[in-house]
Amino acid sequence: MSIQQKAYMMLGRPVGISLMDGTGVSGILCSVHGGSIYVIEYLYHTQFATKHYTFNEVRDILPFPHCPQPQPPMPHPQPLY
Repeated sequence: MSIQQKAYMMLGRPVGISLMDGTGVSGILCSVHGGSIYVIEYLYHTQFATKHYTFNEVRDILPFPHCPQPQPPMPHPQPLY
């Protein structure tokens, strides 16, 4: 499946993006337009930024996996007196 097809299938979802230079980014895939994908990424504190990457820069786009089922908390051992 092409990167373009993957991008359209994952619009609006959290994704991990592997770039050709060996780095990666993650965020919400917001749109596909003009040969680029637009991703909203968290910066810090309360700041987010929409960044774009051309299809030539993208090696792969992967959906975030679902969270595993939560495990019940482990009881704390009682101290021996």
